[in-house]
Amino acid sequence: MSELSDIRMQVMWNRLISVVEEQAMTLLRAAFSTSVREAGDLSAGVFTPDGLMLAQAVTGTPGHVNTMAAAVRNFMDEIPREEMFEGDTYVTNDPWLGTGHLHDITMVSPSFLDGELVAFFACTAHVVDVGGRGFGADGKSVYEEGIQIPIMKFAEKGVVNRHLVRLLHANVREPNQVVGDFYSLAACNDVGHRRLVEMMREAGLPTLDDLSRFIFSRTRAAMLQRIAELPRGNWSNAIVTDGYDDPIRLAVAVSIAEDHVGIDFTGSDPMSRWGINVPIIYSTAYASYALKCVIAPDIPNNAASLAPFRVTSPVNILNAARPAPVALRHVIGHMVPDLILGAMAKALPGRILAEGAGALWNIHISARPVAGGEGRRAEVLMFNSGGMGARPSLDGLSATAFPSGVQTMPIEATEHTGPIVVWRKELRPDSGGDGEFRGGLGQVMEIAALDGHEFDFSAMFDRIHHPPAGREGGEDGKAGSARLDDGTAMRPKGWQHVPAGRRLVLELPGGGGYGDPARRGAEARALDRSRGYVTEEQE
Repeated sequence: MSELSDIRMQVMWNRLISVVEEQAMTLLRAAFSTSVREAGDLSAGVFTPDGLMLAQAVTGTPGHVNTMAAAVRNFMDEIPREEMFEGDTYVTNDPWLGTGHLHDITMVSPSFLDGELVAFFACTAHVVDVGGRGFGADGKSVYEEGIQIPIMKFAEKGVVNRHLVRLLHANVREPNQVVGDFYSLAACNDVGHRRLVEMMREAGLPTLDDLSRFIFSRTRAAMLQRIAELPRGNWSNAIVTDGYDDPIRLAVAVSIAEDHVGIDFTGSDPMSRWGINVPIIYSTAYASYALKCVIAPDIPNNAASLAPFRVTSPVNILNAARPAPVALRHVIGHMVPDLILGAMAKALPGRILAEGAGALWNIHISARPVAGGEGRRAEVLMFNSGGMGARPSLDGLSATAFPSGVQTMPIEATEHTGPIVVWRKELRPDSGGDGEFRGGLGQVMEIAALDGHEFDFSAMFDRIHHPPAGREGGEDGKAGSARLDDGTAMRPKGWQHVPAGRRLVLELPGGGGYGDPARRGAEARALDRSRGYVTEEQE
C-alpha cells in the first residue's frame, strides 16, 4: 500500500471514530435514564459484516464496550443473514450473550449500502428497571431478576415490534423510561448508519474491506510488539472481597507468551447462591481492559487489539453458568482488574498502581409515600465511586470510577428523578492509604427521603470488610461503611429499609498507598493537610 493510500486510510480511520462518537453522543442526549444520560453507562461501536469490532466510541465503559465486542457474533448466530433487512434493529438483555446482567440492553443494527451489508452498529445501555426483584443481589436465579429478552427483532424494516413494547410496559416499574431508552438505543445505531453511509459515499468506498484490513493489520502489529517487550513467564495473584454473606476469593494465573497473554481464573470460589455471579463474557471484558491498561493503553480498542488476550476458567463465580443470579455481576467483575494487576505487579515491579475501591458503590432507591400519605413513587439509581489506588509516581485519584470509567451523577439530576435529598456529598478525609504516593480519597454521602416519604434501597457495596491493599510498602486504603444516621449498621449488599426521617450514611473506601510512607515529602504532606485530605490526627 502506497504512502498516499496509507494517509487516506488513516483519515478514514479517524473519520470512522468520529462516526461512532456521534453514535454514542446521540444516546447520551436522547436517553431517559440518568445512568446513561448523566453517567455515560453505555457503549457504541461499528463492526465488520462478519462481526469484528472496527472502532468503539471513547464515550462508554469497558464492561459495555468489551462485552459488546463479543456480543455481535452472538446476534449473527441467532439471526440468519437472509432474515436481515434494511431498517432492522435487534435486541437482547441475555446476560450470557450480552453484557452480563439483565439491566443492560444491547442493540445491533445491520448497515446496508446500495443493498449490500457493509457493517453492523451496536450499542448498549443500562436501564433503570427490568422488573423482577429489582436491581439487587437477592435473587436466587436469573429468573427472579427480571424480564429476559432473547435475541430478537426490536424493529424489522423500520417497523417497531409492538408486542415487545407491550411486554415491556407490563413487566417494568418505570415503563416510560425503559421504553424510551429502547428507542434511544435504536436511534443511536440509526445515526451511526447514516453517518457511515455518508462517509462511504463521499470517499467512494463500496465496502469497508480495505479500511478493515488497514485497521486490523496496524493494530495487530502494534499489540504483538508490545507483548514481545514483556517478560515471559507465569504469575499468580488472589484477593478476597466481601461477597454477600461470606467472603469471596478470586484467583488468577497470568501467562505471558510471545504472541498472547493468557488469563486463567482457576482457583476462584464457586458460584454464589446470591446475585453476585459473573458471566465469563463480563469477566473477559474487564480482564482485557486491565491488560490493555498495562500493555497498550494508547493502541485503539478493536477486535485485533483484544485478540491476543485469552481468558479461560472452569465454572466458578467468574464464569457463572445459567441460570445463576447475576444482577450485581459488576461488584465482583470490577475487582477483576485489581486481581490481574496484582499478578502483573510481580511481572512488572514498580509499574503497577495500588488497589483501589474497584466496584462502584451503586445504590438503587425505591422511594414512596409513607402509608396513608400523599406523594410520588420513583425508582432512583445512583452511581458513586471510591478512591483509586496510588500510582508509581502520582497520588491516586479521589472519588473516581476505576475500572468502570462512568461519570459522577450530578446531585441535581438525581434528586429530580425522585423524592429524595442528598444532604451531603464530599471527599472523605484520611481514607486514602499513606505512602510515598497517597491513595485517592473516597467520599461521604448522606441520603434521605423527602418529608412524608420512606425508601427501600438495594446496597451494592464492597471493600467494607476487605479494604484496598497498598503496593510496594504503601498502606491499605480505609474500608467503607454503610449505616443510618442513628448508628444502625447496614449490610453491604441486599435490599434494606430506611424509615421516614432517617438518613442513610455511606462512607466509600479510599485507595491503597504506593511506596514507603517515610519517603513522602514534607511539602506533599503539608499540601494534604491544607486541602483537608489528611487531618492532623491521622499523622
